[in-house]
Amino acid sequence: MIILAVETSCDETAVAIVEFKENKVKVLANIVSSQVKAHSKYGGVVPSLAARMHLKNMAPVLKRAFKQVEKKVFSEGDIPECRLQKKLKIDYIAATKGPGLIPALTIGVSAAKALAYALDKSLVGVNHLEGHIYSNWLTEFEKSKVYKVHKVKNDFKLWKPEFPILCLIVSGGHTQLILMKKDLKYKIIGETLDDAAGEAFDKVAKLLGLGYPGGPLIEKIAKKGDENKFKFTRPMMHSGDYNFSFSGLKTAVLYEVKSYSDDAPHPNPLPRGEGAGLPDKYKADISASFQQAVIDVLVSKTIKAAKQYKVKNIILGGGVSANKELRKQFGEKINKEIPNTKYQIPNASLSTDNALMIAVAAYYNIIGEKNIGSWRSVKADANLKIE
Repeated sequence: MIILAVETSCDETAVAIVEFKENKVKVLANIVSSQVKAHSKYGGVVPSLAARMHLKNMAPVLKRAFKQVEKKVFSEGDIPECRLQKKLKIDYIAATKGPGLIPALTIGVSAAKALAYALDKSLVGVNHLEGHIYSNWLTEFEKSKVYKVHKVKNDFKLWKPEFPILCLIVSGGHTQLILMKKDLKYKIIGETLDDAAGEAFDKVAKLLGLGYPGGPLIEKIAKKGDENKFKFTRPMMHSGDYNFSFSGLKTAVLYEVKSYSDDAPHPNPLPRGEGAGLPDKYKADISASFQQAVIDVLVSKTIKAAKQYKVKNIILGGGVSANKELRKQFGEKINKEIPNTKYQIPNASLSTDNALMIAVAAYYNIIGEKNIGSWRSVKADANLKIE
């Protein structure tokens, strides 16, 4: 089975062409065109700009994907590009239908509809969060309980997990704890009540004048800082439920930075502007302390839920899950407190938005006979729920 998948939920234009055969996965093409540079000057993603860039990038990304297939599958010049789609025998088209930014989603869904119509193939509408979950299936699961990063490769084996599974989705738009009792069966047991963790990273990075996206920049500078320097709040860590809140933590950082700027021992006021004039060591200590506060909350709540629901596996997904310190501390805590629970993480390159994860989620929807229809049946939904 060959699936062509499209992902445009936010600011990455992504296309993947993936072959599934029994328990093996061959990645024929996996192209991601990032818009980070275009949005960085605004400190975040601008929906209308994202849509315009998706519209501009979609055709070139599709062309690059087919070129990549041609290089991997056929000898150069052997198959003319115009015949490549027929030679590939694509079986299904898949697209992220939500959640996400509606202008961005609409471009990807429209492109997928056009492909499904032109090739006379069924269209699979995929939940973006489901894609992050199933990115974990793209590896042969390591039996060792010790934290390990899997290497990027073109061929994978599909993971065959034991259920129940607890998944922490942590990204710029979402922070959710999702319980899976079997494939395609989800129950949200906790979610953020305000800011998502990734959103908090972005806002704190902006306060410190680090730039966008905030997660990788804070992670980098935090390595030089002291995570115990500032005693930031751990919001809702002992709330008795599995919900999250990061707005208060972000505000605590704001007050600390404002207090430092007002009281800093210098003859003249600090230059105006977010992060302007703050010493590098101060920024590093703030970043390390903030990052550790987020990690403490995420790890504590997830471990507690894993114990209550007696899960067999804990998995991570979403852009923030690429954070090395988060991955490391999760592995250490699981190994210490619930050693009989296995820990699975996707390669860091698959934690951020990509179409490969959408293809894998589509595959499981196809074999589960869910969300398959004609090109007319799929509609973009910015607030799509996972269920």
